[in-house]
Amino acid sequence: MLAKSTAVFIVFVLNGVVFGSWAARVPALAAQVGATPAGLGLSLFGVSVGLIVAAPIAGRLCAAYGSRAVMVLGCVTGFVVLPVLGLTTSPLQLGLVLFALGLTVGTLDVSMNIAAVTVTRLLDRPLMPVFHAGFSVGGLAGSLAAAFSAALAWSPLRQFTILAVLGVVAVAVIVTSLPAEAGERSRTRSGGVVAAGPSPMRRPVLWLLALIALFSAVAEGASADWSALFLVRERGVPDSLAAAGYSVFSIAMALTRFSGERVERRWGPYRMLGFGAFLAAVGLLAAVTIPVPGVAYIGFAFAGVGLAYSFPVTMSLAGAAGRRADGTGGEREIGFVTTIAYAGFLGGPPLLGQLAQWSGLGFALGAAAVIAALIVPAVLVVIRARRRECAPPAVGAPTM
Repeated sequence: MLAKSTAVFIVFVLNGVVFGSWAARVPALAAQVGATPAGLGLSLFGVSVGLIVAAPIAGRLCAAYGSRAVMVLGCVTGFVVLPVLGLTTSPLQLGLVLFALGLTVGTLDVSMNIAAVTVTRLLDRPLMPVFHAGFSVGGLAGSLAAAFSAALAWSPLRQFTILAVLGVVAVAVIVTSLPAEAGERSRTRSGGVVAAGPSPMRRPVLWLLALIALFSAVAEGASADWSALFLVRERGVPDSLAAAGYSVFSIAMALTRFSGERVERRWGPYRMLGFGAFLAAVGLLAAVTIPVPGVAYIGFAFAGVGLAYSFPVTMSLAGAAGRRADGTGGEREIGFVTTIAYAGFLGGPPLLGQLAQWSGLGFALGAAAVIAALIVPAVLVVIRARRRECAPPAVGAPTM
């Protein structure tokens, strides 16, 4: 039987494999359905909508039934939906199936973060960045598998079918090792008292954490979506080398996440967030202000290092903010913060694309640097808000 931490890490890898596999085959899927650039954009919008719809629902489901059942459901259905992408014949069908895939991936994303928080509590180890490194590794593995399949002239259907079989088998192997904390309904039936606490929407600290996740999502999306094009158009780098801009960013992020436990033990989560955001902002600003291709690559590497901890540490803090006296809780809080973060992934690329249209790619990436820098004051306000929440009420003060 696998350790719980290993099983959850594998789920993060599997989620990354799903994402990397279909994203890397978008050109083949576009040709398969005969989509124009505009039509493809609308089809891809479906996955973002699915993510946003699924996140808050997944948080409530995990609170009611526990994360393991929801996580297995999201993982298995995600692999099952993948081959259906290979059967689509129109942009509309592609968009609908991508919406379904977004629902499954959003469900998996929230539930696996909740399971990861459960493991960090059980082991008393700050492992969230390490778990998210698994997602980065899975994304790289999925994209490499897609490249290999394309080189063999495999259709998306054939690739996705093989991947679905392997993925479902992997889930079957690890399912009994996943953490199986009881949901609220189970605790209520057994006579336990469930105190859910105030709604996440009424807690300023969660809005602030969601804002940090949103800023991180926008900056990360800008680095992923625009780095290669920036290197080609603004720095004159050949297409064959420009793709390395995103590779440098993603590899730096993955390697940095593997060191997250050691860094968090030494510096704490708030310093990690603040210094990382500063480093990311400096890297992106250097990339756009110093007209040397080599500096741009270094800048994107700095951005990968700086943003590596933002999302996992924010999820960990959201889970901690929702922790109950019995050591459980955090499901709704993680679902809430994740939903806001997905809005950044959804709205960030078109917003920065419009800025690039008006003022150039350098200006758009510079705006992403400013957005990353805004994480620093947001972290300071989160610290104050969290202290106010944790402070004992003054004598004679009214209670809710």
